[in-house]
Amino acid sequence: MKIGIIGAGQIGGTLTRRFRALGHEVFVANSRGPATLTELARETGATAVSVPEAARSGDVVVIAIPEAKVRDLPSHLFDGVPDSVVVVDTGNYYPRQRDGRIEPIEAGLTESRWVQQQVGRPVVKAFNSIYARSLAQRGQPAGTAGRIALSVAGDDGAAKAVVLCLINELGFDGVDAGGLDESWRQQPGTPAYCTDLDAEGVRRALSKASRERADKWRGTASSPGTFAAPA
Repeated sequence: MKIGIIGAGQIGGTLTRRFRALGHEVFVANSRGPATLTELARETGATAVSVPEAARSGDVVVIAIPEAKVRDLPSHLFDGVPDSVVVVDTGNYYPRQRDGRIEPIEAGLTESRWVQQQVGRPVVKAFNSIYARSLAQRGQPAGTAGRIALSVAGDDGAAKAVVLCLINELGFDGVDAGGLDESWRQQPGTPAYCTDLDAEGVRRALSKASRERADKWRGTASSPGTFAAPA
């Protein structure tokens, strides 16, 4: 499968390495241009491209950039990209630590619904609820007891099926978490977020989630700060 990845940080870089190890053809981009990805390309065999090229190079396109940076993506990024291409949003909203206030999210819009509005394409929410280290190192064969599960939310069943298949390839169980408007159940601060639960544990965690965003995950007048000193 051809996979475009926009973002080469912790999650984007990890997915580049993992998907290439599985034999997928990966086209990776970042905001600084292909020349800054030479080392990653050499290490993995991925092809370093521009952001618009990454959006047009894959059967699946993964957006793995800081939430606030989604607004900086090129306008009409997915114009002309076939409807069959699955767009995956891995992002999380960290208002105090990195992103500053995004008012529609503060008002209750789910993070990935906001991303979908920005990019003008349906998205599937996945890979946001696992640390990069676990994603890199903790995959296990199907059927392994305690296999970590990842939740997937989206409105298109066929698109979710593609992502669930990739998750299985990576060594994790996939849990269908419902439509995109239910993706708040796997956002930061919820029981399913970065807890490395198995499939049954993820289902229980999703069911226990509260729609009310805790103060820790809401912006303040002085946001953003840093992860070391949130504002």
